[in-house]
Formats: sequence, structure tokens, C-alpha cells
Amino acid sequence: MNEITGIHHASVVVSDLPRALRFYVDVLGIEVDTSRPSMPFDGAWLQLGDQQIHLLQLPNPDPVAARPEHPGRDRHTALKVRGMEAVVSRLEQAGIAMAHSRSGRRAVFCRDPDGNGIELVETG
Repeated sequence: MNEITGIHHASVVVSDLPRALRFYVDVLGIEVDTSRPSMPFDGAWLQLGDQQIHLLQLPNPDPVAARPEHPGRDRHTALKVRGMEAVVSRLEQAGIAMAHSRSGRRAVFCRDPDGNGIELVETG
């Protein structure tokens, strides 16, 4: 029996919430879920179908320097994408460095403004 059925949300620590929202909302096109409960720190819930990313504006306990150059070789969050060209275009317009997957999959890797790794995988 498998009691674990999926991922509900992933939390991402950010140092500047407005800057992070410009990346996740304006560049990646993810919508904000306004139902975030009152908490003693700034943050935002981002809705991806029936899953979420929780942006938490908190001091980062992890090093942001000396991370692997390629986000795919670092901890990262992989997001499903439809219409990869539009997302890649917005990343390019925003000046976000990215690397295409070497596996042959339609996927790109980048980092958010806080250095968190993001993989974008085209799924249809």
C-alpha cells in the first residue's frame, strides 16, 4: 500500500519577496494564491494546478556561494511546462542565464534571484 500520493507543496527560501515574485510570477507566469494564512514572516503561496510553491522570506541557512554551476547538479525544483518557447523567451528578456538539458529532453535549468535551482520540463 502506498500512503504517499504526491507532492502538496515545496518551500523555497527567498531574501526579497517582491524580487522573488517578479521572477516566479512575471517571468515564469505562476499565479499567486491569496489564501496564505497570517504568519510571522513574509511569504507567498504560488499555485501550480493542485500543487503549490511556498515562498518564505527568511534568513537562508544554506550557502548561496560555491554552489554547482549547473542547477541540475544542485538541489532544484522541477516544474512542468507547456509552451517552452514562451517561457524561454521571458527568461531571455529578463536576462536570466539558463542551460538546456543535455539528455535530449526539452528542459532548461536556471536559478531564481536567490540562487535556488529551477528545472523547467516541457510536458506537452
